[in-house]
Amino acid sequence: MKAERNRKPAPPLDPERLERLALFYAGRYATTRAKLAAYLQRKVKERGWEGEGRPEIERLVERFSALGYVNDKAFATSKAASLQRRGYGERRLDQALYVAGIEAEDASEAKEQARRGAWESAIRFAERKRLGPFANIETDGAGRQKALAAMLRAGHPLEIARTLVAAPPGAVPKPDET
Repeated sequence: MKAERNRKPAPPLDPERLERLALFYAGRYATTRAKLAAYLQRKVKERGWEGEGRPEIERLVERFSALGYVNDKAFATSKAASLQRRGYGERRLDQALYVAGIEAEDASEAKEQARRGAWESAIRFAERKRLGPFANIETDGAGRQKALAAMLRAGHPLEIARTLVAAPPGAVPKPDET
């Protein structure tokens, strides 16, 4: 049986404590303005507020952004590179950036990066999942449909997915064959 801890509840937040929480969070995690604001709002709700007026979360988030502690464009670029290395496509990146609260202007460079690397990313995914040219044996119609569905769920364009799934084992198509 676990010993019960007699912890004192955390004190309510004031402007100084809120800033320290924000600094800790931004220092520990790669984050976005939206994620930092949501974190701080959750903490104020959990612990309460004893400062004057309402907590100025948006002002604090904007200040951290201006100081470079939070950089949505760098976050988006990093997320794009990470997903591409793992073999995911542009649609999967769009979903991840939406969830992270990245605005369109900060996401444009990352999306362009995903478009340019679409073929290499799809090849990486097919290789990792042993689909199309990386399969051990040629698949039948149902197997190809299953492989195509996996490629589409990974965010790859239909044309690229069809080209890779239709390729026989051992015959990796070139990008200009799409």
